[in-house]
Amino acid sequence: MPNFAQLFESAANVFQSLTDNKKDPLHVGEVMSCWTYLAFVNNIMTYEEIGLNTTTDSGVRELYQDGYKIATSHKEQITKLMQEEGVTLPRSPEKKPYSDPSAVPVGVSFTDFELANTININFVAAADMCAAAASQCLRTDIGLMFLKFQTEKLAMGYKAKELIQKKGWLIKPPSYQPPGTPHPKK
Repeated sequence: MPNFAQLFESAANVFQSLTDNKKDPLHVGEVMSCWTYLAFVNNIMTYEEIGLNTTTDSGVRELYQDGYKIATSHKEQITKLMQEEGVTLPRSPEKKPYSDPSAVPVGVSFTDFELANTININFVAAADMCAAAASQCLRTDIGLMFLKFQTEKLAMGYKAKELIQKKGWLIKPPSYQPPGTPHPKK
């Protein structure tokens, strides 16, 4: 798999050299994108804490640890930017305390299947959100920040897909056969 971080960093350096408009004020769309993404990340981190508290599967645990690490990085970067720009931060849920996964009653915790598929959906939703935000940005630094976030979330999505396929947990839609095409014999 290609190293998405290195690819992004190289592309970002080229874009940054073309224009540097960090002194321009944020426009309302950039502010809303930052605020919405930070609110999303804050809540995803809570879900990731719950996942870490309930899974015993090593692959799912690693996925959640990596996802939490990336979410923490995104939260720190966007919080710093918003504070520097004078943008009010969204309210953040309280951090979940550690609990022993084996002590959580079966009917209360999510299954590893549910945890893996839900975090994968979160990676996809975050990547889509970042792509939309990047496309609306006028300031290069904000656009590049969202492109970096998108790249990291896409890389996590590929990692999640590999785990889900390996475990036989992939939820996929039925195959599409356009009208008039021959159907394979069963």
